[in-house]
Amino acid sequence: MTLTAEQIQANWDEFLGYIETHISSPRKEKLTEFYKKYEDRLILMPASHKVQYHNCFPGGYVDHVNRVVKGALATHKVWEEFEADTTTYTIEELVFSAINHDLGKMGDADHEAYLPQTDNWRKNNLGEMYTHNKQLPFLSVPDRGLHMLQSHGISYTTNEMLTIKLHDGLYDPANEPYLKNWMPETKPRTSLVYIVHQADMMAARIEFEKEYLPKFKISSGGGNFKIQDKKTNKKTPIKTKALSSVPKNDNLKGVIDKFFE
Repeated sequence: MTLTAEQIQANWDEFLGYIETHISSPRKEKLTEFYKKYEDRLILMPASHKVQYHNCFPGGYVDHVNRVVKGALATHKVWEEFEADTTTYTIEELVFSAINHDLGKMGDADHEAYLPQTDNWRKNNLGEMYTHNKQLPFLSVPDRGLHMLQSHGISYTTNEMLTIKLHDGLYDPANEPYLKNWMPETKPRTSLVYIVHQADMMAARIEFEKEYLPKFKISSGGGNFKIQDKKTNKKTPIKTKALSSVPKNDNLKGVIDKFFE
């Protein structure tokens, strides 16, 4: 996927608009100053280094974050409709967490996290359009993001800290002590953690579907999964190597053949 210069600028203006609309002073001014300081870097950042992930293109980061903010606001309404206790967090906390959930992907004050890939083999065979900057000291994305906010004098609440830290849910094993627990007193005290995680997961999935899933050319209907021939545009049943090895007079083979007719 490629964004035009106009789309990249529009996404950036939308991003700053969320800060202006939902973040209160004096934190609003500090956050705006921070993002404008690193504008040249952030506005062209990808959301990931590999095309098989999501939004691996210039401007992909801001495009993704905007989608997470919109998704979090919409998901909040769904949870509210189903009688979740939404008094345990504020809309400002929701938007602040969504805006900054992936901030650690920018790197630190001196080093960018993503650099253009110069190895053509890795680009062509692994889909790695970017490479990780080896000069950047290792920190997890949530920890680096929280550190960048703290080092620039931008405060955050306990709700915001936990939501940023846990936004990958149980996809990150480091989150298990917070999310994989059985005692009521050790569970998160707010649903904000889950709402932003769901919005992030939804955004990443949609971006994957838009960018990469069409390359498979696979469709389904009524349980019969078929693959589309690029030359004839004809859809033919998918038969695995394992099924092909079943003897023709076998009852299972007959059932499978009939199923794919």
